Amino acid sequence: MSPTRPRSGHENGAQSSHFPDQKGGVDLRVTVGSVRLANPVMTASGTAGYGNEFAGFFDLASIGAVVTKSIAAYEWSGNPAPRVHPTPQGMLNAVGLQGPGVEHWLDHELPALLATGATVVCSIWGRSVDDYRRAADLLAAAPPEVVAVEVNLSCPNLEGRGSIFAHDPTLSAEVVAATAGCGRPRWAKLSANTDRIVEVAASVSDAGAEAVTLINTLLGLVYDRSTWRPALGNGGGGLSGRAIHPIAVRAVHDVHHALPDLPIVGVGGVATGWDAIELLLAGASAVQVGTANFADPRTCPRVRDDIAAILGDRGIHRVIDLDAVV
Repeated sequence: MSPTRPRSGHENGAQSSHFPDQKGGVDLRVTVGSVRLANPVMTASGTAGYGNEFAGFFDLASIGAVVTKSIAAYEWSGNPAPRVHPTPQGMLNAVGLQGPGVEHWLDHELPALLATGATVVCSIWGRSVDDYRRAADLLAAAPPEVVAVEVNLSCPNLEGRGSIFAHDPTLSAEVVAATAGCGRPRWAKLSANTDRIVEVAASVSDAGAEAVTLINTLLGLVYDRSTWRPALGNGGGGLSGRAIHPIAVRAVHDVHHALPDLPIVGVGGVATGWDAIELLLAGASAVQVGTANFADPRTCPRVRDDIAAILGDRGIHRVIDLDAVV
């Protein structure tokens, strides 16, 4: 049996007014640290827009949370096209975190998202520690439906130290400490492109992160067969999709094994209920669905229902009771 993890508590479970906390007799309520969710399924940052883009496909209040595309303190144009390229069992992207900035999001995107009844997690990014601080400080004014801030640490530090934040425990901790001004729980999104992921997770936890999100995309490169040049305008990009799922499961397992008291949100290649359950078995408190949304925008509620069906077939009546079977 794995070490005890504080990934959810039945008595603290949230219940959406739009969606019951049970599906097929299975209680799906979970918590990620102090954040209570009606069920463990969320969108992954960068795959469902900034607001209510998916509202025409399913009730956004019926999933655990909508995680926004990463937003900086300022408007950012992103990388040159082409920005995405299909790969076997996934995709490579170098969108470059294009976005309108936090203030624009608060004023023009968030109201429509809140009108759906969704629970919201805002993802932020920056090119310097101060960039992250500014973005977080702007989110202090967000309404309480923005229940957490996911700090995307897979960004290059442009302050002269030349490292990806998520690859360096000290830099990652500096960013997390600087984002306390958001006034709500912070989840540090980490990279599996380093062999120091456990060390980084420990460092961000000590700096104030209430949870970690594992994992971000993996570094990749694809050549175009007609031009024999890199297929993406930025050269390389981030690999996501089914191909990275086993790596995500391993990262969740390793961090949970080393840091059993640290809540984890698992993400990477989730397209079915079993994919999600693998991450939960490895130690995650909740999961995010990413690249699969591009193929089917209804993947999140389907994964939610698949989880309930699989657990029901095994005679497990609460998702938190997965602890008892590993």
